[in-house]
Amino acid sequence: QVQLVESGGGLVQAGGSLRLSCAASGRTFSSYAMAWFRQAPGKEREFVATISRSYSSTLYADSVKGRFTISRDNAKNTVYLQMNSLKPEDTAVYYCAAKNSISSYGVYVRANQYDNWGQGTQVTVSS
Repeated sequence: QVQLVESGGGLVQAGGSLRLSCAASGRTFSSYAMAWFRQAPGKEREFVATISRSYSSTLYADSVKGRFTISRDNAKNTVYLQMNSLKPEDTAVYYCAAKNSISSYGVYVRANQYDNWGQGTQVTVSS
């Protein structure tokens, strides 16, 4: 198990940027594929981005491709989500998730594939 704590959310105007961070506890962070999901009021949780254990593989939802970048620093046990050109429809609670992955290159897009979740951080984009 790994404990996850997100930070970096806030209120930003449309077109602005935010960087979310997710700090993980434990010594086995490099064993986990990591992802960001988000949930807007009245909507289901949706996939945003994922990165493999080995940094080499990433995958993005079509709605954020070209605007968001996921990265990780295994030495700091942290995964990041750089969000640029933010839109009001990006408003949501953003969750960090971790999956213990045998594959160094595996990326996973379904929420039920992840068994470790953070508490979420609110991102609000005003128009």
